[in-house]
Amino acid sequence: MKITYIHQYFTTPDQGGGTRSYEMGRRLVRAGHQVNMITTRREAGFGGWHVRDVAGMTVHELGVPYSNRMSNARRILAFLHFALAASWKAATLKADVIFATSTPLTVAIPGMAASVVRRTPMVFEVRDLWPDVPIALGVLKSPWSRWLARRLERLVYARSRHIVALAPGMRDDIVAKGVDPERVTVIPNGCDSELFQPDPGARQAVVRSLPELGTGPLVVFTGTIGRANGLSYLVDMAAAARSFDTAIRFVVVGDGAERNSVEERARQAGLLGTSMFFLGHQPKAEAAKWVVASDMVVCLFTGPRVVWKDAVQNKFFDALAAGKPIASNFEGYQSIVAKEAGIGIILDPVSATRGAEQLCAALRDRAWLAQVPGRAQRLASGEFSRDALAVELERVFFRTAPTR
Repeated sequence: MKITYIHQYFTTPDQGGGTRSYEMGRRLVRAGHQVNMITTRREAGFGGWHVRDVAGMTVHELGVPYSNRMSNARRILAFLHFALAASWKAATLKADVIFATSTPLTVAIPGMAASVVRRTPMVFEVRDLWPDVPIALGVLKSPWSRWLARRLERLVYARSRHIVALAPGMRDDIVAKGVDPERVTVIPNGCDSELFQPDPGARQAVVRSLPELGTGPLVVFTGTIGRANGLSYLVDMAAAARSFDTAIRFVVVGDGAERNSVEERARQAGLLGTSMFFLGHQPKAEAAKWVVASDMVVCLFTGPRVVWKDAVQNKFFDALAAGKPIASNFEGYQSIVAKEAGIGIILDPVSATRGAEQLCAALRDRAWLAQVPGRAQRLASGEFSRDALAVELERVFFRTAPTR
């Protein structure tokens, strides 16, 4: 089967960020399919198309600068620039099925254009409920932009032969908007078990690179430092944690629009460089070392319920793969999965002091901690196995284009 796979922010393990499309794409290639990935080169300036081979996929990259530090207006322009250019590129490629994965929602525009030109069915993947989330966060402020985004959402759902949702709650929301339940399949995010293999020597390795860590408990956050993540909570929790355990250390691996303000908050609290460390953007393979070395992985969200209720954060699945306990400050889908599996705790989302008390108590519960690795890795190799999830995605493609 020839698959045109459109993901504006396709990422490989030697880059930072989520690698779902890379992992799914390479497994589809391994199953005998031809995959054309359409994406961007975000670190470069504006430029033309560049083609390279990645794990057997033919990757078509367009130079479109993008960063979480960009203004909302510049980010929207980047979305539209890619949507228009990728529409032409996707329409030139022969395909049996077109697979467009959000975010942003505008990634569906080239999918729909190619679907019409090539007379080929489109499958659309919903990773976040756009435009619900940007509207809730105040990114789309004007009534006109909200109306346009809602119209685009309805058009995308109507033109998609099938829809993939990353969480059951997302599926329910999509169905509630009038989509036939038979056209929606839940395929959650998955675990990269090869990259996050437990390593007894991991802690010693990171301590050599950062001796200030010492031998106390290590709490790690990886990912975007953005408005929705609310890392000010982590700073306040780290400050409060000193009252319960002076040896505890907090490491943040990632970057984003809020990094400077969050670091400044840590500096003013007397944490920066002593019990809290910011390492900046790291390739996923490097970030994996910190997850494997940690004693606890933290997942954070703030804002309206729609932002976090169906969260499927990469850091959550990375923690599962590494066999690590998870502390979340929201009662969303992944937090409930972790709590019910006996591998996670849900922190008080309002009081960082209470959250610090809960975190330190969990880190002192040696009997519970000893049970976590086995429980987490059973989820990683079962319900959230990348291999099994890729097979399910392949089944969706065959059902969507059964005669091709």
